[in-house]
Amino acid sequence: MFSKACEYGIRASIYIAEQTLLSRKVSLKEVAAAIESPVAYTSKILQLLVRNNTINSDKGPKGGFYMDQEELPKLKLSDIVSTIDGNTIYVGCGLGLSRCNENKPCSLHSQFKVIRDELRHMLEKTTIKSLAEDLDKGLAFLKH
Repeated sequence: MFSKACEYGIRASIYIAEQTLLSRKVSLKEVAAAIESPVAYTSKILQLLVRNNTINSDKGPKGGFYMDQEELPKLKLSDIVSTIDGNTIYVGCGLGLSRCNENKPCSLHSQFKVIRDELRHMLEKTTIKSLAEDLDKGLAFLKH
């Protein structure tokens, strides 16, 4: 459903948010290890999230990745998905057809539209902070 980059981006954002709530900045290598992602791939994803003001980065010995404490409650899963995958998850065809729409639907269109709408609702309602808090409480995990 999500691209691999988006999956890693979501996991990285949750991890960085959790560490931000603990007043910690984290290194690239720490994020990559925490989400079980290759360091070079994680670097590209984090750069994209920094460029889009989703996460922050400071260089130097006291640097690392972190999130703005005041903005954290406003950051939704949909923000991460849109930054990395765009809006294709909200408009894409369940069968992968390029011209599927209301006027010329595929055989799954009606059923898939309901699922897409529910997914959009979940992504727009779920905050990264709430997911990070579940992680911190041991209610959720980022690794196997």
